[in-house]
This record gives sequence, C-alpha cells and structure tokens, in this order.
Amino acid sequence: MAKLYFHYSTMNAGKSTLLLQASYNYIERGMRTYLMTANFDDRAGTGKIGSRIGIEAAADTYSTSSDLFAMIATRLAAGPCACVLIDEAQWLTRAQVWQLARAVDDLDVPVMCYGLRVDFRGELFPGSAALLALADEMREVRTICHCGRKATMVIRVDADGNALTEGAQVEVGGNDRYISLCRRHFREATGDAPRV
Repeated sequence: MAKLYFHYSTMNAGKSTLLLQASYNYIERGMRTYLMTANFDDRAGTGKIGSRIGIEAAADTYSTSSDLFAMIATRLAAGPCACVLIDEAQWLTRAQVWQLARAVDDLDVPVMCYGLRVDFRGELFPGSAALLALADEMREVRTICHCGRKATMVIRVDADGNALTEGAQVEVGGNDRYISLCRRHFREATGDAPRV
C-alpha cells in the first residue's frame, strides 16, 4: 500500500542528500524514480536537485500552479515508477499536497516529500502545514545548533549576519542566508531572549 511521507527539518540537515540517497537505492535495485523540485530553486541549476556534499540529479520542476497529480499520472503512463520524491516540499500549496495524497490513494504510488517545517519567523510553511495534516508517515531529520542542542528553528540573516524578522516567507538561499538554531538561540537572535 502506497503512502504519503513527509521528511522535515531545518536548513542544512541533509534533506536533499537523503532524497538523492533514497532515489539511488531504488535505481540500484533496478527501479525507477520520479524526482521533482520547485522551479524557482536554481541553486543546483534549473531542473536539478543538489546536495551541499556535491551530489545531484535531474528533476522535473513544479510551480505553485502545477497540477502535481496530472504530472505524476503522465509520468506513470510513460513507464514503471517505484516512487515519487519531492524536494523543497515546504513551497507546495495546500491544493498540491491534496493532489499528492490523491496520487498516493488513486495511482498507488508512494510519494516522499522533503522540506522545511518552519520559516525564519518560526511559522509553518503552507506546504508543510498541509503535509503535517495529511501525511501517512512523518520523520524529523535532525541537525544541531551551534550549542549542540537539536536545531528546530532557522533564522534568515542579512549581509552583516544580523537576524531578520520581516520579509517575504519564500527567499531562496543557503548557508549565506540561513542558520539553523535551537529554540533558545532563535529567541536570542530574534530579540526575544529567554527570561531567567
């Protein structure tokens, strides 16, 4: 029975690496996968999923207006596909998460989504909120704060390294723009220091 999976974390936890490893494992066993990523995330190049450790793979791209159910149905009509793997799942719309759930239920194909849980303000992304509500299985991909505690939050920084608390929810960037922190250090960085 196919399921909808959500693998979530903060920045730099290795989500894309895990996605590419999962795809490789299927391919190594003679199966095919279908990789998808957001069309505006071109950090690895257009139509590519890339990892900070240097591995990458070609992927179809989606926008916020894409019909993911139709894209998956078209891919399945072209030949066998063992699994659909979606990078940057936080940028999916709520409707697109429902389309993925339909693909799992009606097309009987597993869909594994990888993405951030919260943005730089500590708020859920729409795609992440929908996945937390609809996924059959969820897994937290852990990373650590500079203090050694588990990082659950992320801050966006300016060119001088100062934490930003306002701005658009979606802004593509990497280590130069985002830092993963534990909640305590997130609060300190954003001006809400814990009271002792």
